[in-house]
Amino acid sequence: MTRVAIVIAVTVLVFASAVGVVVSRHQSRKLFVELQAMERERDQMNEEWGQLQLEQATWGTHARVEEIAHAKLGMVPPQPSSVVMVSQ
Repeated sequence: MTRVAIVIAVTVLVFASAVGVVVSRHQSRKLFVELQAMERERDQMNEEWGQLQLEQATWGTHARVEEIAHAKLGMVPPQPSSVVMVSQ
């Protein structure tokens, strides 16, 4: 092999290596941007989950259930005289 052929081969290999580095860095940056977007989405979902849990706790309070039972269903607490205690 002549010197010119060796120089050309090394030049091609160096160029190929440089292209590989550029492609690798581009892919790495692209994946990092995707990761950040997913982390933002996760944070938004966690925030929404917390709000939903708070809303569920609010809707399920005894006072709210009692209020709806009285207002919408016309339910009232029983009179003490109509309560029967059952024991074993």
